[in-house]
Amino acid sequence: MPNISQRGVDMPASPIRKLAPLADAAKQRGVHVYHLNIGQPDLPTPQAALDAIRTIDRSVLEYSPSQGYRSYREKLVGYYKKYDINLTADDIIITTGGSEAVLFAFLSCLNPGDEIIVPEPAYANYMAFAISAGAVIRTVTTTIEEGFSLPKVEKFEELINERTKAILICNPNNPTGYLYSRREMNQIRDIVKKYDLYLFSDEVYREFIYTGSPYISACHLEGIEQNVVLIDSVSKRYSECGIRIGALITKNAEVRNAVMKFCQARLSPPLIGQIAAEASLEAPEEYTRETYDEYVERRKCLIDGLNRIPGVYSPIPMGAFYTVAKLPVDDADKFCAWCLSDFEYEGQTVMMAPASGFYTTPGLGKNEVRMAYVLKKEDLAKALVVLQKALEAYPGKTV
Repeated sequence: MPNISQRGVDMPASPIRKLAPLADAAKQRGVHVYHLNIGQPDLPTPQAALDAIRTIDRSVLEYSPSQGYRSYREKLVGYYKKYDINLTADDIIITTGGSEAVLFAFLSCLNPGDEIIVPEPAYANYMAFAISAGAVIRTVTTTIEEGFSLPKVEKFEELINERTKAILICNPNNPTGYLYSRREMNQIRDIVKKYDLYLFSDEVYREFIYTGSPYISACHLEGIEQNVVLIDSVSKRYSECGIRIGALITKNAEVRNAVMKFCQARLSPPLIGQIAAEASLEAPEEYTRETYDEYVERRKCLIDGLNRIPGVYSPIPMGAFYTVAKLPVDDADKFCAWCLSDFEYEGQTVMMAPASGFYTTPGLGKNEVRMAYVLKKEDLAKALVVLQKALEAYPGKTV
């Protein structure tokens, strides 16, 4: 039998989804599973989007342009303007989710063997897309003890060599919920400018910032306009994960031209998804405000509850809807699997994402988990009770 590719061997399993078979088995046993493992919002999609899908008046569901519908891209110009990001419709390419935007950015800007510097812990699929493109992830480590703040410039420069081509950040951050400060963003800008690197910036959570600190987009940084590739998606801000609509945005025409070749090869982004996403731009301010307020309440519920459990610590996330928490366990991978396969409390258990899958450096995140506060407060409160009971019963507890 032929061997599979080395790329297939190296591709990491998703830390977010790899425990799904255990969760399915628990459900089949009649156990209720609280899903804290995945950033799938339970809040409603804008009514305008649902109405637009229901009232589609077409006799043919045709290919859309490879770069996405111009009407949608033109409306997005107005959306970004609200965040002081000044674009033209031609700066925006619509992609099949933010994931495709990351992959096409890597394929267009990097050669096999080129290196990308990424603060870790990081969204696990960045590693998968780098493997797909033949690129190499090099990490600068952030720590829970320092709230996942950015390391000093020297830590970045230690990694820079002739193969270094880019820095990748997620701001606000998945999985930590960290928000980069103006000082940190300026630090990144200076490194990008000094070494003439690309800056890939994943900013899909800009709606969800919970402090008085400003949102500093990579597009706000002066002097590196041609270096910046912005990654975006409607999945989180409109609870539209399933329509698979994202965007790749850059002022660099050469990068856009290269990206367009990959866009043409995959033909077009989803037609119905674009219809829904364009309609979502008409959602009232009330929708955004109510969504934001709900996440503020959920954040308080989860973080306060976690830090009341003996031996558990979570910094306060400043954005997105995730946190990384340290647990008093010997191995979070084993603990998360045990919660699904061997534990239940009053017919309930919890599903979390082991944080080791968000680190590239072996051994890091061994006693950490990522949790998403995408459940209603009542369910979060119940999940916290179940988590505390699980920690008390776990054979590998360290407290």
